[in-house]
Amino acid sequence: MNTVFEALKWASSCLKEAGRDENAAEILLLHELNTDRSRLLASLHDSISNLQLDRFSSMVKRHAEGIPVQYITGKEYFYGREFVVNEDVLIPRPETEEVVLFALSKIETVFPGEKGLRAVDVGTGSGAIAITMALENCELFVTATDIAQASLKVASENAKRLGAKVEFVCGDLLKPLVQANQKADIIVSNPPYISLEELDTLSETVRLHEPVRALTDGSDGLGFYKRFMEELPNVLADRCIVVFEIGHTQGEAVRSLLLNAFPQAEVQVKQDINGKDRIVYAVIAKEEAVPS
Repeated sequence: MNTVFEALKWASSCLKEAGRDENAAEILLLHELNTDRSRLLASLHDSISNLQLDRFSSMVKRHAEGIPVQYITGKEYFYGREFVVNEDVLIPRPETEEVVLFALSKIETVFPGEKGLRAVDVGTGSGAIAITMALENCELFVTATDIAQASLKVASENAKRLGAKVEFVCGDLLKPLVQANQKADIIVSNPPYISLEELDTLSETVRLHEPVRALTDGSDGLGFYKRFMEELPNVLADRCIVVFEIGHTQGEAVRSLLLNAFPQAEVQVKQDINGKDRIVYAVIAKEEAVPS
């Protein structure tokens, strides 16, 4: 394997044989050569050094063994920005970009022209939601919570690298806000919503390598949404937008939970670009909460 083309051909074959996506070979080679796709294609017949080949081969073999490409390269793109990721955080997904886009548009509709609104990203992980919202709407005061200090370390690094002003707080769900007696105008969350039963059906690259705490509640996948209903009344501002990412089978269940807790709220289920239920949102006035 003396040329870029030969290295790429070998890697694609190796990954195909292992049952992985062959396209990952190109991603890994782009990372190793620190180049872009157009330059890579223009250099297919260039030679590749032994050191580069050794490092590239190691990355290919690690992915063949099931380690996600993003954990090998240490990065993933979200909303057009590069985020640092490692095994302490969930890898950001395109579906979550749609959640952020929806939340930002809903803010403009519900709070037109208002400044100084407090937005909270609950269970921030890599910080993708919180950081993106802070960068896309600089008028927001954004707080991000997570129960894991290791995740907050990654999120803080991403905020610093991307120049986002976000307050990071360690704690379980909305408890940091409750303890600080803080209220929120916007609450966004992509909680662990995969059921324990469904977890076994996921690919091993996800199931064995991404943090289990960020994937499942260890039960039916609705546990965190149920806890939200108990804690939300304690942190609602006079009017609040709540936006949840959900599993594609959970739309009506989460909608019902919100309506039971806030009967007068505006609650809807939204589908993603693939036509699957992906978002449940509510616009809630504080007085609409049902006393627990």
